[in-house]
Amino acid sequence: MAFKQITIIGTGLIGGSFGMAVKAAESGIRIVGCDRSHVLEQALKMGAIDHSVEDPLAAVQGSDLVLLATPVGMIIDLLERIGPVVVPEALITDTGSTKQEILNHALAVFGAQAGQRFLGGHPMAGKEHSGILSADSGLFRNATWLLVRGDPQQDMHCGRIPEYRQLLQSIGARVTEIGADRQDQLCAWVSHLPQMISTALAAMLVDEFGDDPDLQAIGGRALREMTRIASSPYSMWRDVAHTNSRYIERALARMEQSLAHLRENLKTPELREEFERANRFGLPRPPGGHSQNSE
Repeated sequence: MAFKQITIIGTGLIGGSFGMAVKAAESGIRIVGCDRSHVLEQALKMGAIDHSVEDPLAAVQGSDLVLLATPVGMIIDLLERIGPVVVPEALITDTGSTKQEILNHALAVFGAQAGQRFLGGHPMAGKEHSGILSADSGLFRNATWLLVRGDPQQDMHCGRIPEYRQLLQSIGARVTEIGADRQDQLCAWVSHLPQMISTALAAMLVDEFGDDPDLQAIGGRALREMTRIASSPYSMWRDVAHTNSRYIERALARMEQSLAHLRENLKTPELREEFERANRFGLPRPPGGHSQNSE
């Protein structure tokens, strides 16, 4: 049975792009957007949604799929608010960058039905600039979309989960299943640590050089690549840091050790060994060149 109505709460970069992608790939699905009034007005203009509602409790009425595309802290709050009013046959999912705390709250809200009524999700896609104006219908094409199990025994074939998987595949996403703790651990290294490094580097350059025109003139592609995601909003990353501090702290501590090792071996053969070991690592560039910075 195809989805007839989808509610997207949070029509920024991720939520807006999802709405645009669904409308481009599927016909006959009504998309309701829920956000602040000026954001909804723009989402309507861009064709990301068909109808706008500012109240989350009203926005979910009649929908058989609800996507929570807000910062993590708000996702947790929304689960408690909308959980009791969303019909049991509908599927609620999210796009949060951390998962364990969200899934813990889903269990508290839905109890034994949590595995059927809520599915954790995390699209590994994004841009350095957030907001509906940056939304792109092709944002998820060839990007990994993680479906996150609340526990190892969660049945990924029950309820409307298979239908949601098909919807994600129809917008070009590569769907991968993963456990919540493993998701948080890996994302601390591949997403959260790079953001913290970029933020620290950009802030350090501001402290050291300010608006020095020589820095702007000399800084090349490497500097632009390293600091591109430093413009990501604190409002989003605050919740990531709060809900995944255990793994982020471990990754940062390991990074500190690696930097100290480099500093202590600038004139020894150890430096060459570090470069040679790093040269063996490589990740393919994402299609379209999008940053892997997700909301």
